[in-house]
Amino acid sequence: MRAEYSYYDYEKSRDRIDDILKGADASYEDKKSIPPRDSLTFDNGFYVSCSALFIDIRGSKVLSTIHTKPVQAKIYKSYISELVAILRSNNKIHEIYIEGDCVWGIFNTPEKPDIDQVFSTASSASSLIDTLNIKYKKRGYSELTVGIGLAYGESLCIKAGHKGSGINEVVWLGKLVGEAAQLCSYGNKTYSDARTMVSEFFYNNLNDYNKNLLTFKFNRSCYHGNVINKNMDEWVKSNG
Repeated sequence: MRAEYSYYDYEKSRDRIDDILKGADASYEDKKSIPPRDSLTFDNGFYVSCSALFIDIRGSKVLSTIHTKPVQAKIYKSYISELVAILRSNNKIHEIYIEGDCVWGIFNTPEKPDIDQVFSTASSASSLIDTLNIKYKKRGYSELTVGIGLAYGESLCIKAGHKGSGINEVVWLGKLVGEAAQLCSYGNKTYSDARTMVSEFFYNNLNDYNKNLLTFKFNRSCYHGNVINKNMDEWVKSNG
């Protein structure tokens, strides 16, 4: 986010630190679903069960050694644009983040069918990569290899930043986000790793049809599979 210069007053800083540290523990409530964004303040937080979906490019540094800067920009813009569109198409989406070439989202999944819906979104993201690669190849651009990670669990949701500056963000603390990011890093890491990696807890909440699309990966302690969106894959098969 955009930032402007502001003088740092270390005496006021100590006061701000004390204000944060003396906050009441009761201000951090358990919630079954993610509350509205505007219910978060600098003085509270919520423990919620939700799902995280990460998509990240493998070996992205190589792109800068192969392509001109305009081509790199086109690759990244198309990749990020359409991944964001896919994440937004899930009505359970709550937050989307873009960090370098990683796109990830937090989904409000209080019920089991919601988790299947996030799995479906991951399948569409996988097919999008196949679609992009066909279009890149036709233009002589490098094809992308990505990892996809999915996890479900509890996270502490807080509003963090510098009060009064306009610089703040919703931050998700705890195991969930780190686990999804780690699973994403396993996707397509070696020849035996499938593109999509799923935590055991996420897997246990899927319906039987979706479970059957995955197999257990012992050395990663998770489930994995090359899952796709069947409708999107029809175009891939016809044009690949």
